[in-house]
Amino acid sequence: MKSIFLTFLLVFSFAVVKAQVVPYDLNSPDGNVTITIRQSEKNKGLTYDVKFHGETVVLDSRLGVVFNGNNWSEKLQVKGITTTSKDTVWIPVYGKRSEYRDHYNGAQVSLMKPQKKDTIYLDIEIRAYNEGIAFRYVFPERPKGGPGLRITEDLTEFTFPKKTKAWFTRRAQTEYKLLPLKGWKHEAERPLTMVLPNGYYVSLTEADQMDFPRTKFKLDKKKHNTVKCSVYDAVDEIAPFRTPWRVIMPAQRAGELLENNYLILNLNDPCALKNTSWIKPGKVMREVTLTTKGAKELVDFAAKNGLQYIEFDAGWYGYEYHKSSDATTLTLDPNRSKGPLHLQEIINYAGKKDIGVIVYVNQRALQKQLDEILPLYSSWGVKGIKFGFVHVGSYRWTTWLHDAIKKCADNHLMVDIHDEYRPTGFSRTYPNLMTQEGIRGNEEFPDATHNTVLPFTRFVAGAADYTVCYYSQDFDNKYKDPEEKAKARVLHTTSAHQLALPVVYYSPWQFLYWYDKPSDIQGEPELEFFKVVPTVWDDTKVLMGEPGKFVSIARRSGDEWFMGTITNNDKRELKIPLDFLEQGTKYQATVYFDDPSIKTRTKVGIKTITVDSSTVLDVKLMPSGGEAMWIRPLE
Repeated sequence: MKSIFLTFLLVFSFAVVKAQVVPYDLNSPDGNVTITIRQSEKNKGLTYDVKFHGETVVLDSRLGVVFNGNNWSEKLQVKGITTTSKDTVWIPVYGKRSEYRDHYNGAQVSLMKPQKKDTIYLDIEIRAYNEGIAFRYVFPERPKGGPGLRITEDLTEFTFPKKTKAWFTRRAQTEYKLLPLKGWKHEAERPLTMVLPNGYYVSLTEADQMDFPRTKFKLDKKKHNTVKCSVYDAVDEIAPFRTPWRVIMPAQRAGELLENNYLILNLNDPCALKNTSWIKPGKVMREVTLTTKGAKELVDFAAKNGLQYIEFDAGWYGYEYHKSSDATTLTLDPNRSKGPLHLQEIINYAGKKDIGVIVYVNQRALQKQLDEILPLYSSWGVKGIKFGFVHVGSYRWTTWLHDAIKKCADNHLMVDIHDEYRPTGFSRTYPNLMTQEGIRGNEEFPDATHNTVLPFTRFVAGAADYTVCYYSQDFDNKYKDPEEKAKARVLHTTSAHQLALPVVYYSPWQFLYWYDKPSDIQGEPELEFFKVVPTVWDDTKVLMGEPGKFVSIARRSGDEWFMGTITNNDKRELKIPLDFLEQGTKYQATVYFDDPSIKTRTKVGIKTITVDSSTVLDVKLMPSGGEAMWIRPLE
């Protein structure tokens, strides 16, 4: 893990283009992505389209915003276009790679709109990366002052070729369905991954959304095959001000969306923290007994099994939903535990074994007591907070939430945000934001098909706290009826599928054994994988995959590689080349796979093979199954 952010400046240049140069093409550095800006002869509004490898992936679509009652999609004058180019490399505190390249060509389109009493101005900032297109609306400071900003609507549209489909989900924690661009009854959560008729993919999302309401996507009622922005509520601000980035990520194969999603981090400001040595990723297990005895047993388990944190979930300071609950006190919810629970004693005990303690706090208490509890928890030795049942979407609560993360950083507290919040890259600026939920994870007991959709949809946005389980299995085959099993609180995937998830799903804080406790574990040998697998990486490669069907991902930590492969509800055979390995080096690969013949509850087999960069694995996956692999150089 790196302890500081470093940025190496390679290229940065500026130029000015005459206002008359419209239409205007802005190309990515590799020339494969092009956005073209045009001005309508009919209403003088601005439109754009996007080409990828010479094919149009976003057709002519409207640009515009409504603020202070002015509709900026018509009667516009192009004042000028300023162009930039930038090529830098920055090193994160932690991530999916040890370094990220921020390389783009940019343009700022300056617009003016004469009024009876005044002339008002707006800029559209555009960037063309090899990974995609981003643009945002910039409200410059008015030299003579004037009224504040009231932004009421984002008019941006995205028109796609006929027969395009979208992986639709209405909320952050609901199921995905592959739907045509018609007949939606609700708005779509972002990222919204589109499947084009030519086989390409496009993901729509937003970045740098920290002081602006959340945007979802809805169908345009008049224009076919078109989705448009739907902003949660109005924004009242003062210029200068800028909206979040609207992001368009095209890909020839689905895995490129996940490999290239560092684009979202690039669109956020660099790290604002001078000292990040206290920010430590790791594996977490929650404490469910809320007793001193149970917590110490969990600390011992964590120290023995390669975990770095334990987390006290709801109930430690009272009934979390009640207004009178006091998060400055240790007051057990009697419905969850009768105790005794001595939190400071446990924190001290855990510290001696190098195990950190995280505490859960509901937003009701956070909103009421934030400035009081943060220095208090820091003085106790707490390492982080899991925010629970946060309000999301509105301008008010979005701003409050990101300000709360900043205050946590001031007190050296890391953060995990649960429930509907989805990331837009803020963890680059404040890397104490370790992870967030915003996902239909294992606590909902989804099926394997759902799990194969997530890497190409939700995880495009960034890390997710999926709450990996292991022992919530139907070991005795109690549920013969699929419908009965679907209603039961048991996993609908195999054990090897669950083993693979900490590699397939990125999260710097990785919660393991979500519904489990130390006494559930009976020495199953495959748990070695959970013990050794890291949570942050030096390199990431999506080897193959298709949303709703399967995915295989390899990630590197130092000179070791870890692989995770999962399939949907169907069995599957794959041939996976290991050409990402260093040529000329032999490796030992420990493979963890589903094997019904093994005489353990979990039915996971283990084998060791020798591999190199020329190896092609024959992987046979059971229905809802998976395979995990730990690859390390032979001495």
